[in-house]
Amino acid sequence: MDGFDTRQAVIVLAATNCADVLDPALLRPGRFDRRVVVHPPDRAGRAAILRLHTRATPLAADVDLDEIAAETPRLVGADLFNLVNEAALLAARQGHEAVRRDDLGAALEKIALGAERRIVLSLEDRRRIADHESGHALVGLLQPESDPVRRVTVVPHGQALGVTLSVPEADRYHYSEGYLRARLTGALGGRAAEQLVYGAATTGAENDLQQVAELARAMVTRWGMSPELGLLAVEGVAEGNYLEAGVGAAATTRPHGDALFQAVDLATRHIIDACYSRAMDLLTAKLDQRARLSTRW
Repeated sequence: MDGFDTRQAVIVLAATNCADVLDPALLRPGRFDRRVVVHPPDRAGRAAILRLHTRATPLAADVDLDEIAAETPRLVGADLFNLVNEAALLAARQGHEAVRRDDLGAALEKIALGAERRIVLSLEDRRRIADHESGHALVGLLQPESDPVRRVTVVPHGQALGVTLSVPEADRYHYSEGYLRARLTGALGGRAAEQLVYGAATTGAENDLQQVAELARAMVTRWGMSPELGLLAVEGVAEGNYLEAGVGAAATTRPHGDALFQAVDLATRHIIDACYSRAMDLLTAKLDQRARLSTRW
């Protein structure tokens, strides 16, 4: 953009959702001097967006857009438009004259969990899925620090055979250690239920374990929530760069030694083990309730 005549009123506007990969030369003074960060809308903003998108959509009396806004944290305008459109399509298929609350709920479930997969499952598989999801749901309900459990389904959606959806009552911008540990415990509730019921693990907890590992490692390396490491932010370890630290040129720029990497792994394991133990304790104390919850599905 060099060469513009300073006497001309030329304004250049640009937008991106990948600012982290822009060439630093593009952002130097004299290029783009003003940056405006657009954050996802808060609850009030989502409610206003929903009212905008439903102006031409007939809504039933049981629809409360403020309630829908509370159940859709982190969704942006395009997501909310998709939610209204999907609900209208579902209502039309059901022959409803107006979009009902359950239409919006089904649309939100489809967006959050993925499209329903119509596959035939054996009775044993259905029982295992129900036991797994009952573990997630019960552990979530038993922890006051957890987000409220909104939806539980044993119907396959997307890549998951069953899903437990927890949504906070209000938008969160700051997370306590107790809340993060409660999230880890809830995510491990499915594996804990499998262990209690069958005495063995299955592959059903794959996604749960991936989320648990990422969150626990971030607690150790980014947020100083580990007694072993203390108030230490460890560069590169949270993203897994340490795995390649001994290969080629990375070895010459590695900022930390092997002992620190081992300490990070050990501290991460301590957090995960403690949360898994808590999930087992919670479910063990409520074996009858978990069994009744599982058999309802």
